[in-house]
Amino acid sequence: MTSISLAEYHKQFSGGRKTTSKRNKPNKFNAQKIEKNGMKFDSQKEYKRYIELTAMQQRGEILDLRCQVKFELAPKVKIAGEKRAKPALRYFADFTYIKNGMLIVEDVKSAVTRKLASFRNKKHLMKTVHDIDIKEV
Repeated sequence: MTSISLAEYHKQFSGGRKTTSKRNKPNKFNAQKIEKNGMKFDSQKEYKRYIELTAMQQRGEILDLRCQVKFELAPKVKIAGEKRAKPALRYFADFTYIKNGMLIVEDVKSAVTRKLASFRNKKHLMKTVHDIDIKEV
């Protein structure tokens, strides 16, 4: 978490809607994708958290709830000897919002997925690059 004004937050981060992959392969962790009110979620747990957060926003407990906010962790790079440039490393937060003047970045994780090396590395990079702690729910 880091202190940030709402104006700075809007300027720095722009959230988009979640898009689905063109491939329709089953999720390796058995999570069922869900679509509600034109929005797509990777799991039932993520959808339930979205409902909780929207209720918190309606009560005025949080501000500016956003879904699938993109953070760049490393820019694209051309490595000598490689034919193509390596794409930028990105992290897509499930949710971001402002609570008590602080930017909160949330990721809905199961016990299994929070232990994955890929997520741990992105969590480390988010702290290093953006000085943001990811709240795991």
